Amino acid sequence: MTTTPEPASAAAPGTDAPTARVPHVRRFWAVRRIPAALLAAVVLGGAGLLLYDVAAVRADRSAMSWRRELADGLATRPLDDTAVVVGAAVAVVLGIWLLVLAATPGLRAVLPMRREHTDVRAGLDREAAALTLRDRVMEVSGVQSVRVRVGRAKVAVRAVSHFRALDEVRADVETVLAGAVEELGLARPLAMTVRVARPSRKEGKAK
Repeated sequence: MTTTPEPASAAAPGTDAPTARVPHVRRFWAVRRIPAALLAAVVLGGAGLLLYDVAAVRADRSAMSWRRELADGLATRPLDDTAVVVGAAVAVVLGIWLLVLAATPGLRAVLPMRREHTDVRAGLDREAAALTLRDRVMEVSGVQSVRVRVGRAKVAVRAVSHFRALDEVRADVETVLAGAVEELGLARPLAMTVRVARPSRKEGKAK
């Protein structure tokens, strides 16, 4: 959880209570330490090696063989050469990947919660939300087992009922699930998909 101080809204003239300003809720941004560390290591290593070779040439020493071969290859290979095309494609893919990492928030496993206070931000892990919803659905009469998957915009529930009519169980599950999702306090409502079925023969024999 991160906290960012923001000025409180002032009271409107002629009113007893201050006007509540609904804060805009944004997704949490990932730190992405591993890609940043890998990129920094590659850039630092390449720059250091190139600087050492340039300093060696300035000191009347011969350049490293890899730099001579690279310069000769760039000067003599045509642009449609397979090695050149493959290297360019790899560089483009890496560049697009880095741009996507820089422009997207990440942290898909954290769902932003409603901001009751403008200076407090909170998020809920999707696995924790799924576990909470599963426990609530298991309280419905007739539910034998349940699987819950929580996405960024939708929650999918598959329940197994060993007694009661399936339509009744589904209606109760939808009611309980709607209340449980509201109690999670998420910033964006989740669409619900509920499926209720009878236990398979294999499950019945195993029991």
